[in-house]
Amino acid sequence: MNCRCARHTMDEERAEARTSEEGEREMKHRPIALPDSGVSLYESKHREGDRIDSHHHSVHQVLFALEGNGKITVDGKTYEFTMNHAVVLVPNSLHSITSDDKLTLLVLAFDSLKLDSPVRMEMLDRYFPHSTYIQLNGFTSGEPRQLLRKMLFEQSRSDTLGDWAMRVYLLELLLLLARSKHPTPINDSNQLRAERVRSYIDMNYYEPLQSVDLGSKLGLSTRHVNQIFKDRYQLTPTQYLTEVRVQVAQKLLMETDKDIVTICFEVGYENLSTFYRTFKGVVNVSPNQYRKVNKERSAENLYPDGVPTALEQVNDDE
Repeated sequence: MNCRCARHTMDEERAEARTSEEGEREMKHRPIALPDSGVSLYESKHREGDRIDSHHHSVHQVLFALEGNGKITVDGKTYEFTMNHAVVLVPNSLHSITSDDKLTLLVLAFDSLKLDSPVRMEMLDRYFPHSTYIQLNGFTSGEPRQLLRKMLFEQSRSDTLGDWAMRVYLLELLLLLARSKHPTPINDSNQLRAERVRSYIDMNYYEPLQSVDLGSKLGLSTRHVNQIFKDRYQLTPTQYLTEVRVQVAQKLLMETDKDIVTICFEVGYENLSTFYRTFKGVVNVSPNQYRKVNKERSAENLYPDGVPTALEQVNDDE
């Protein structure tokens, strides 16, 4: 059912085109029909010179540019619209699109009433009260692109979990876009590149990150990324990643009773022996010893005269 609905929606959204005297193809839109899940993802293709005049829809939309160049005007403001740029459109928001060359978009249309009320209030009403233009970069575009791939896959399936998967991935996508609303202004300086790498590690330390992955996101060699990061922070990205993971592990060891294997997994290590070896290399003691020593110190600070016995605790309560 999902696949049929997606094709039907895409057919309806395809524009009826006519060529103006200036040579532009004027494209007319048609209403969006959503499936029972309330979420539909489809392709919107624009040839060079195509123009969709100002219009609006009664549902939310996320427009994501896969390739090409164009411009989008939203509520009177015009933005460049090219690869990895996104726009979250609220219902009844006037928008128009002009393509400078071939422009391919993915359009994610959804009915917010199909989402839980807390989600609507906390996510949409708070972070997207009005239509929002978002310019993603090499670091922030990877996850949204992967989520859209997952949604296309789920939409092509016919099992009963597909509708749930579409809504789950929709929420993940909105979360990522909300965090990307205020990116650092574009700047090609090495200092900014290093800061982007550090910020990415801070937010994704639990991922299986390698220097080659970080370099590919900036379009740079691993050697160059290591150099500009070390010039800025006196550490390589890999060394900084290790520091972040160990610091998080230290906090979890002191403040929680989680098993060591759980902490190892939570901070991004797949192998327990690697975690032990790395932790001891940084802190000079094993995770178990670190937890024991710090709990003893906490007890000494709480009870400077010694930890009270059970009888002393009863007397104190009386």
